[in-house]
Amino acid sequence: MSEVVMSRINVMQPWLGEEEVAAVAEVIRSGWVAQGPRVAEFESSFAAVQQAAYAVAVSNCTTALHLALVVAGIGPGDDVVVPSFSFVATANAPTYVGAQPVFADVDAATGNLTPDTIAAAITTRTRAVIAADQGGVPLDLAALRSLCDPLGIVVIEDAACGAGSTAYGSPVGAGAEIAAWSFHPRKLLTTGEGGMLTTSRPEWAERARRLREHAMSASAAERHASVLAPPESYDEVGFNYRMTDLQAAIGLVQLRRLPELVARRRQLAKTYATVIDDLPGLRIVADPEWGTTNFQSCWIEVGPDHPVDRDGVLAHLAEAGISARRGIMAAHQHAAHSHRAGGPLPITERLTASTLILPVFHQLSGAEQGRVIDALVTSGVRS
Repeated sequence: MSEVVMSRINVMQPWLGEEEVAAVAEVIRSGWVAQGPRVAEFESSFAAVQQAAYAVAVSNCTTALHLALVVAGIGPGDDVVVPSFSFVATANAPTYVGAQPVFADVDAATGNLTPDTIAAAITTRTRAVIAADQGGVPLDLAALRSLCDPLGIVVIEDAACGAGSTAYGSPVGAGAEIAAWSFHPRKLLTTGEGGMLTTSRPEWAERARRLREHAMSASAAERHASVLAPPESYDEVGFNYRMTDLQAAIGLVQLRRLPELVARRRQLAKTYATVIDDLPGLRIVADPEWGTTNFQSCWIEVGPDHPVDRDGVLAHLAEAGISARRGIMAAHQHAAHSHRAGGPLPITERLTASTLILPVFHQLSGAEQGRVIDALVTSGVRS
């Protein structure tokens, strides 16, 4: 008898189709494939959807974080409070400007910074906080700003995972002085690579636009519009952080898909929750009281009451052909930042050791989700 081979279920998969193919083909036919009119259209459309005053498209979210720190005036001698419970880019960005990342612990339920965890990490040199909407769970930005604004500390929202999530009835980032976004394939809205900086300050947006393009006084679009290109000057050191029109064309299609993407992920998460809520020792991430999550990552915590630990559950899922992933990393436990560990981070260390990310993507079928659920249920009855 031949052995039945199960197809692999990936943890995430972008939702791309013929509309994106057609959009890219149109850009290629136009002859303008670098940063140009599609990027400008994507910026204005994204700003409208996220209720942001200004949007500046860039090459990825990490470069958006870097530019956010630069335009906010953060530099050598400054401390920047960051979560360790985040992808390493959140902690890396302050080092790019010569500042010192200072790790704060997170809330056990949401995985996000809170006023209390930030307050415990603030120093006399703190001039900024980078706060992430971890896995798409919206942070309570209003509460963070009520602490930081009176102290002159700028809050940079790391909304890498946040497109489609809401806080207090508005899109995440709507109340941010400045925020950074990711369009990596693991996010709901993808352009392959790519990112966005949004801000309420026109002077920050204007400077970010210059800095992403080598700090040229005349942009590529302005030079192209004239037969005799105007001379440009370079008044400060800039960067090459541009997005292409090819990427922006994809982003415009993806932006129209966003409501459907969010609805599908929330439906999948609800189905998981109906089962996980009845399994001993397992907890699934949920909406906070102030908002809704897009479930960019649908993570569960494996507690001590579960018959096997997190790694045991991951191994059991893998045996069933299910590619789940370990939960969010703790940056302070890695060599690049271990010398900055500072004070104790018990919640961060518990969550990074006990959480895993379940498969959630638009095309996940009912049968495939059923396989994941069956594997979760049987992981708790292994001998």
